[in-house]
Amino acid sequence: MYDRGLGVLEQYGLTANTVIRGRGALICDTEQGLKIIREYWGSPAKMERQQKLQVHCREEGFRQVDLVLSNQEGQVISKGEDGTPYIVRDWFSGRECDTRSETDIRKSVAYMAELHKVMHMDKEENPAAETLPEEMKRHNREMRKIRNFLQKKKKKNEFEEILSKSVSYFIEQGEASLEMMETLDFEKMSGENATAICHGDCNQHNILMVEEEVAFTNFEHWNYGPQAADLYQFMRKILEKHHWNRELGMMMLKTYEKGRRMSEEERRYLKILLAYPWKYWKIANFYTNNNKSWISRKNLEKLNQTIELREPWKRFLEHFPE
Repeated sequence: MYDRGLGVLEQYGLTANTVIRGRGALICDTEQGLKIIREYWGSPAKMERQQKLQVHCREEGFRQVDLVLSNQEGQVISKGEDGTPYIVRDWFSGRECDTRSETDIRKSVAYMAELHKVMHMDKEENPAAETLPEEMKRHNREMRKIRNFLQKKKKKNEFEEILSKSVSYFIEQGEASLEMMETLDFEKMSGENATAICHGDCNQHNILMVEEEVAFTNFEHWNYGPQAADLYQFMRKILEKHHWNRELGMMMLKTYEKGRRMSEEERRYLKILLAYPWKYWKIANFYTNNNKSWISRKNLEKLNQTIELREPWKRFLEHFPE
């Protein structure tokens, strides 16, 4: 229903004057400004840590983050009448970053640097997690497995034919990126960035143009690590849409470093991230894990687009400064 979840506002002492449906959420104009209501099925502890991070950002002077609110009982998760768990966050009246606008792109990168300067907190826990080199090795193994499978398959559909002919190139690129990664002192760099936090999902959908400022939203994937990972995510999304335009890429890099200077190692780390075929692996992995007898036209288009961008991607990396 249109108003499903709207009743949880009562648990915050709020009333919605108007309601607009967003992506899987309700955006409400209340007596305390815009709020957004969204289902949340994760752990309360994880959302409490996210709230702590967002409060920290605001206290350090970066107020344009979509803070998770606590209800009148002090809880970050509120149950609807049907038992569905929801979170309520501050929201902004603005629009998503326009990937065609150089002004929007420049402002987004400049504000990202400012956000990164305040996104530092001591770790409360340090669970064992797959490192980036380990993840790259795993993805390389998965692409080799796909190649072996396709080599043995006699009857291939159009998607499989294109995947089979292109996969070796991207495996080589993945192996070369891993070799570059192994020349980095990754453990030392991670240690130097022990308190650094990444947004974790830095794309145009989570960056809002709010009057003269820029807001960052949807921190659900935040994590500790070198913050160049956020810059990589945003740069790749933009550059894929601009055929890996070198001038645009250098503008983004220089704009970011005006606000937050990266070390030589972190800049090399950024280049390695840009050089790894993450998008190709994602398309190939989706094929592996889903019905192979039917491939959507959309995935076929994504595969073709990724292959068509090989040369401009290669030229961009050749001229990328370390």
